[in-house]
Amino acid sequence: MKRERSRGKPRPRRPQRRKADVRDVGGDAFRCVGCRLDVPLAAPGTAHRNHCPNCLTSRHLDERVPGDRRAGCGGRMAALSVTARPDGEWLIIHHCLSCGGLSVNRIAGDDNALALIRIAVRPLSDPRMPVRALLAL
Repeated sequence: MKRERSRGKPRPRRPQRRKADVRDVGGDAFRCVGCRLDVPLAAPGTAHRNHCPNCLTSRHLDERVPGDRRAGCGGRMAALSVTARPDGEWLIIHHCLSCGGLSVNRIAGDDNALALIRIAVRPLSDPRMPVRALLAL
Protein backbone atom coordinates (compact mmCIF):
# COMPACT_ATOMS: atom_id res chain seq x y z
CA MET A 1 0.00 0.00 0.00
CA LYS A 2 1.48 3.31 -1.10
CA ARG A 3 1.26 6.36 1.11
CA GLU A 4 0.72 9.72 -0.49
CA ARG A 5 3.01 12.44 0.68
CA SER A 6 1.62 15.71 1.84
CA ARG A 7 2.82 18.56 -0.33
CA GLY A 8 2.30 21.18 2.32
CA LYS A 9 0.43 24.41 1.88
CA PRO A 10 -0.62 25.28 -1.66
CA ARG A 11 1.46 28.14 -2.91
CA PRO A 12 -0.32 31.18 -4.29
CA ARG A 13 0.34 31.68 -7.99
CA ARG A 14 2.30 34.68 -9.05
CA PRO A 15 0.32 37.05 -11.24
CA GLN A 16 1.41 36.87 -14.86
CA ARG A 17 3.02 40.03 -16.18
CA ARG A 18 1.24 41.76 -19.00
CA LYS A 19 2.94 42.02 -22.39
CA ALA A 20 3.48 45.77 -21.97
CA ASP A 21 5.39 45.12 -18.73
CA VAL A 22 7.75 42.72 -20.49
CA ARG A 23 8.53 45.10 -23.36
CA ASP A 24 8.85 48.26 -21.32
CA VAL A 25 10.78 47.70 -18.12
CA GLY A 26 10.50 51.35 -17.25
CA GLY A 27 11.02 54.82 -18.62
CA ASP A 28 14.77 54.53 -18.14
CA ALA A 29 15.36 50.93 -19.32
CA PHE A 30 14.28 48.31 -21.86
CA ARG A 31 14.29 44.52 -22.00
CA CYS A 32 16.70 42.95 -24.53
CA VAL A 33 14.98 40.80 -27.16
CA GLY A 34 18.03 38.51 -27.26
CA CYS A 35 19.20 37.72 -23.73
CA ARG A 36 16.22 39.26 -21.81
CA LEU A 37 18.54 41.50 -19.75
CA ASP A 38 17.11 44.75 -18.39
CA VAL A 39 19.23 47.41 -20.13
CA PRO A 40 19.45 51.02 -18.90
CA LEU A 41 18.97 53.70 -21.55
CA ALA A 42 21.89 55.74 -20.24
CA ALA A 43 25.10 54.63 -21.93
CA PRO A 44 28.61 56.06 -21.76
CA GLY A 45 29.81 57.31 -25.14
CA THR A 46 26.45 57.60 -26.92
CA ALA A 47 23.23 59.60 -26.55
CA HIS A 48 20.91 56.91 -27.97
CA ARG A 49 21.39 53.39 -26.63
CA ASN A 50 19.80 51.01 -29.11
CA HIS A 51 21.43 47.66 -28.39
CA CYS A 52 22.12 45.38 -25.47
CA PRO A 53 25.63 45.78 -24.01
CA ASN A 54 25.70 42.07 -23.14
CA CYS A 55 24.76 40.29 -26.40
CA LEU A 56 24.82 43.32 -28.79
CA THR A 57 21.31 42.47 -30.05
CA SER A 58 19.12 45.38 -31.11
CA ARG A 59 15.54 45.93 -32.19
CA HIS A 60 14.52 47.49 -35.51
CA LEU A 61 12.87 50.70 -34.31
CA ASP A 62 14.65 53.60 -36.02
CA GLU A 63 14.33 54.37 -39.70
CA ARG A 64 16.86 57.04 -40.66
CA VAL A 65 17.86 59.04 -37.59
CA PRO A 66 18.81 57.50 -34.22
CA GLY A 67 15.87 57.87 -31.85
CA ASP A 68 13.22 58.62 -34.52
CA ARG A 69 11.32 55.33 -33.79
CA ARG A 70 9.77 55.35 -37.28
CA ALA A 71 10.59 51.82 -38.47
CA GLY A 72 7.46 49.71 -38.57
CA CYS A 73 9.28 46.38 -38.49
CA GLY A 74 10.20 46.05 -34.81
CA GLY A 75 12.14 42.86 -35.58
CA ARG A 76 15.19 41.47 -33.82
CA MET A 77 18.50 42.77 -35.15
CA ALA A 78 21.55 40.55 -34.79
CA ALA A 79 25.08 41.95 -34.63
CA LEU A 80 26.57 40.97 -37.98
CA SER A 81 29.99 42.61 -37.94
CA VAL A 82 31.96 45.65 -36.82
CA THR A 83 33.57 48.44 -38.75
CA ALA A 84 35.63 51.46 -37.76
CA ARG A 85 35.48 55.13 -38.70
CA PRO A 86 38.67 56.90 -39.79
CA ASP A 87 38.98 58.39 -36.29
CA GLY A 88 39.06 54.86 -34.79
CA GLU A 89 35.51 54.73 -33.41
CA TRP A 90 33.94 51.27 -33.72
CA LEU A 91 30.48 50.73 -35.21
CA ILE A 92 28.30 47.61 -35.03
CA ILE A 93 26.57 46.50 -38.22
CA HIS A 94 23.15 45.06 -37.35
CA HIS A 95 21.06 42.87 -39.63
CA CYS A 96 17.26 42.72 -39.15
CA LEU A 97 16.09 39.12 -39.02
CA SER A 98 12.54 40.13 -40.04
CA CYS A 99 12.91 42.52 -42.98
CA GLY A 100 16.60 42.04 -43.87
CA GLY A 101 17.54 45.69 -43.32
CA LEU A 102 21.03 46.78 -42.28
CA SER A 103 21.94 49.55 -39.88
CA VAL A 104 25.13 50.87 -38.34
CA ASN A 105 25.25 51.80 -34.66
CA ARG A 106 27.99 53.30 -32.49
CA ILE A 107 29.32 51.10 -29.72
CA ALA A 108 28.79 52.23 -26.15
CA GLY A 109 31.44 52.39 -23.46
CA ASP A 110 29.91 49.53 -21.47
CA ASP A 111 29.52 47.06 -24.38
CA ASN A 112 30.82 43.54 -23.83
CA ALA A 113 34.39 43.68 -25.18
CA LEU A 114 34.53 39.91 -25.69
CA ALA A 115 31.34 39.96 -27.81
CA LEU A 116 32.78 42.81 -29.91
CA ILE A 117 36.05 40.95 -30.50
CA ARG A 118 34.16 37.75 -31.40
CA ILE A 119 32.28 39.41 -34.22
CA ALA A 120 35.39 41.34 -35.29
CA VAL A 121 37.46 38.17 -35.78
CA ARG A 122 34.62 36.09 -37.23
CA PRO A 123 35.97 36.47 -40.82
CA LEU A 124 39.28 34.93 -39.70
CA SER A 125 37.50 31.71 -38.74
CA ASP A 126 35.97 31.35 -42.23
CA PRO A 127 37.92 28.61 -44.08
CA ARG A 128 37.28 30.36 -47.42
CA MET A 129 39.13 33.48 -46.24
CA PRO A 130 42.84 33.55 -47.16
CA VAL A 131 44.32 34.21 -43.71
CA ARG A 132 47.83 34.67 -45.07
CA ALA A 133 46.63 37.54 -47.23
CA LEU A 134 45.06 39.22 -44.20
CA LEU A 135 48.16 38.75 -42.06
CA ALA A 136 50.32 40.27 -44.81
CA LEU A 137 48.43 43.58 -44.57
